[in-house]
Amino acid sequence: MGEFEDMTAFVRIVESGGIGRAAGQLGVAKSAISRRLVDLEARLGVQLLVRTTRRSSLTDAGQSYYLRALEILADVEDLKADLSGPTAKLTGRLKVAAPLSFGVTHLAPVLQEFVTAHPDLTVHVDLSDRQVDLVEEGFDLAVRIARLRDSTLIARRLTPINLILCASPEYLARHGRPRTPEDLREHSVLHYDNTRGTTMTFTGPDGNEVSVNLGARMSANNGDFLQAAAVGGLGVAAPPTFVAWRDIVSGRLVPILTDYRLPALNAYAVYPRTRHLSRRVRALIDLLTERFAGEPPWDRALAGLAG
Repeated sequence: MGEFEDMTAFVRIVESGGIGRAAGQLGVAKSAISRRLVDLEARLGVQLLVRTTRRSSLTDAGQSYYLRALEILADVEDLKADLSGPTAKLTGRLKVAAPLSFGVTHLAPVLQEFVTAHPDLTVHVDLSDRQVDLVEEGFDLAVRIARLRDSTLIARRLTPINLILCASPEYLARHGRPRTPEDLREHSVLHYDNTRGTTMTFTGPDGNEVSVNLGARMSANNGDFLQAAAVGGLGVAAPPTFVAWRDIVSGRLVPILTDYRLPALNAYAVYPRTRHLSRRVRALIDLLTERFAGEPPWDRALAGLAG
């Protein structure tokens, strides 16, 4: 009994949203959890939580302590598992971030398989196209679609992500089909605004790069939204093939400028370089790598389609 139990109680207070909920989850009296928090703050000599009648919020010291406590508790769980042998159950908490469209459509089945295989794990998934700060926000792992430049992260490549320029047949009937990247200046462009700027860079059939600075008729931070706008005839979009392939196969969207390639991206599993890779994170990365191995099924479905 002592500091380790106080640390566990503090983490539960933060994650449950309050002392009362933490007490209920731990099956102890609210006064006991409150006393553990008071003792912990006294021992550390800092205030960890700002408490009001309605809510509690972390101080800067509390945020730092919370993130380090997560690592320590994960290390303890791993130590127990290592001593129990390779067949020990995965337990504890796993916090994962992923892009919204890719997460809902392609990551969800893998995570469901993982949770089913490890019922003693608690998994929290944050689906958003924003780039989370893994360390500051306490994430164990993120799936990112990018050309990675952040040297503070360790990355494992999962699958290639290709972009495809397309528009609806109705839009092309009204406005004509662009024949060169420069022609796009005369078209309504639907822009994904989580990228920097509105310049599109293509690699032409001769291997040379062509960059075109385009205005955007509509911008959004979600590929499915822009895809729906393109299907609705609002303009030309460049969604990833994992979003666009069904509408292309069905004929609701038509690939254009197929002799020109947009820069390819990759989906990666990333985690902080400074964080110990727990067994549960390692197990999830291994499963993701296995399930996304080989040519993506959405790209296979598009192989051979004429632009």
